[in-house]
Amino acid sequence: RIGELLKQSVKSEGVINLFSDVKAEFSLFDAAFLDEIAKMKEKNIAIELLKKLLKERVHLYESTNIVQAQKFSELLNMTLSNYIKGHLTNGDVIEHLLDLAKDIAASETAADEMGLNKEEKAFYDALTKPQAVKDFYSNEQLVALTKDLTDMLRRNRTIDWNRREAERANMRRLVKRLLKQYKYPPEEAEDAMNVVEVNYTYEPEKFKKSG
Repeated sequence: RIGELLKQSVKSEGVINLFSDVKAEFSLFDAAFLDEIAKMKEKNIAIELLKKLLKERVHLYESTNIVQAQKFSELLNMTLSNYIKGHLTNGDVIEHLLDLAKDIAASETAADEMGLNKEEKAFYDALTKPQAVKDFYSNEQLVALTKDLTDMLRRNRTIDWNRREAERANMRRLVKRLLKQYKYPPEEAEDAMNVVEVNYTYEPEKFKKSG
């Protein structure tokens, strides 16, 4: 059923939702599924399947995790650009796209292993985007900072959308204070706050206070 769904998608235009008809427990990034694509004799079809699969996942990240969306979008575009220019063979581009799919799967597995939900993982990626930060902290400290940050933003979010500028300013003040408490490198703090702000403001509903 999954194979037929993907084959039909090759004929469609633009980004489509390959996941809407798939049960939650089945992952299109399962190693066995990717291995089946790698073994396909129709290499051009395999490339189209992987391209649409990856574009759809990047599209989903755009509303949940801006750091991952940018990272994987750049890698995907670079691979496809090199393929179009003739720098990669069919076999090469399939290998690159499969590696990218595995990187995405590994990122999602890492979130589960750290006990982070989707929103927390987005802030974790924002805080750890500079490599120097990972060298400065243990991962346990970064997870603790991420959870404190997410909880603080959730508790302080208002639902008065007429005061968005004031809320954004208050959010930055709170984040700056928390980063200072954790001795987050000052030279990286501004960039981290900017990325946190994008994730914080992109989907207003996701941080509403729960009853």
